[in-house]
Amino acid sequence: MSMPTFHAPTADDVLAATRHWLVRAVIGLNLCPFAKGVHTKRQIRYVVSEACDPEGMLTVLETELKALAEADPESVDTTLLVFPRAFADFLEFNDALFFAERLLGQLRLDGELQIASFHPHYRFEGTQPEDIENYTNRAPYPILHLLREASVERAAQAFPDAADIYERNQETMRRLGHEGWHQWMDTPPSDDTPPSSD
Repeated sequence: MSMPTFHAPTADDVLAATRHWLVRAVIGLNLCPFAKGVHTKRQIRYVVSEACDPEGMLTVLETELKALAEADPESVDTTLLVFPRAFADFLEFNDALFFAERLLGQLRLDGELQIASFHPHYRFEGTQPEDIENYTNRAPYPILHLLREASVERAAQAFPDAADIYERNQETMRRLGHEGWHQWMDTPPSDDTPPSSD
C-alpha cells in the first residue's frame, strides 16, 4: 500500500490564498480600513519566499525592505512578504520578529518603514490559543507586512477613530465566533482580484 504523497502549495496557490484572506478578512471585515485603497489601486507587492529558516527570512526581508524604501509609493505602497515553507510554529515566528525589527534598525529604515506580522496560529499575549480575538491576525501563512510610516500616518489622519481599530476588531471577532469566522472565510469574495485599472 503506497503512502499518500504530500503536495506542497505552489507559489500561485500561496498567492491565491493570501489574496483571498486579504479581500475576505482584512478588507471584508474591515479589520484594516487602510487596506482597501492600496488593494484597489494595485499598490500592494506580493512576495512568496522560498526561505525555510530565519537566516533565509532575513536575507529576503533585507532585499524587500530596501526595495520598498526605494520604490515609488504610487506604484508600490506596501509589501506582503509570505513564508509558506518556514515558521510553522508561531513561537519560532515570534522570536524571528526580534531579528526582523533589529534588521530594520540596522538598515536605518526605522521611522521610514515598519513591520506588522500575521500567522496561521497568531496569539496575542495573555490569550489562549483558540481565543477568537487572535483571529484578527491569523493569515493562511506566516506573513511580514512592510508598511511606509508616512502612509500609516496619512491613513490615520483620514480615519479619526484609528486608535480604536484594535478594540473594534476584537468585538467583530467575538460577534462572529469560530463558526461564523469559518463560514465567512469559506465563502468566495465577490472580487478576489482588484479591479482593472483601465
